[in-house]
Amino acid sequence: MRIRKRDWTKQELEEAKFYIPTPELYKGKWKSVFGVEKPIHIELGCGKGQFIANLACKHPEANFIGVDLIDTMLGFAKRNVEKVYEEQEKEINNIILTRCNIEQILTMLDEKDEVERIYINFCNPWPRGKHHKKRLTHTRQLELYKTFLKRGGEIHFKTDDDNLFTDSLAYFEQAGFEILWKTYDLHSENKEDNIITEHEDMFSSQGIKIKALIAKG
Repeated sequence: MRIRKRDWTKQELEEAKFYIPTPELYKGKWKSVFGVEKPIHIELGCGKGQFIANLACKHPEANFIGVDLIDTMLGFAKRNVEKVYEEQEKEINNIILTRCNIEQILTMLDEKDEVERIYINFCNPWPRGKHHKKRLTHTRQLELYKTFLKRGGEIHFKTDDDNLFTDSLAYFEQAGFEILWKTYDLHSENKEDNIITEHEDMFSSQGIKIKALIAKG
């Protein structure tokens, strides 16, 4: 789904202290970016930021990086981060937003960054077979993530798409990940720690069951 450009995006992002426009400059150095060294968690394709804003605000014990390719999405994510932290009367000190093509994620991360957790929420399912390699959970991508994912680190994945979920289970196995937990109906699990994304809310309201898994590297 395309999103219309907003004129305010560029200026607001440039003025945000928690936005980094050139993530490649921090490759291998992300532990030092936050000032206080904590476990690093990253969301690939953070969209409008509802998920990562609430997650980071709720978990000050970790540092979070939200990655997206679309400036307008990052603009909305910036506003959502500010809104959530303001409501909770907290300082924005454990989250960074940045722009990167996730297919080229190794331009901004390497083994020195030791990311402990990756979140992938409702990524493009790329249903046509010739496009499957573009999936963020495809074996090709998982092999890239293993470069910067700390040994024993986790990938948390949610989707509404049945075929993508089934295929992803195979992708994780092929890439040498262990599936720690999976569900074909997340909301029936009543998981108290589940933070609902924009897409999750939309699909659930349509009666579509949310599939989810946690895999260990």
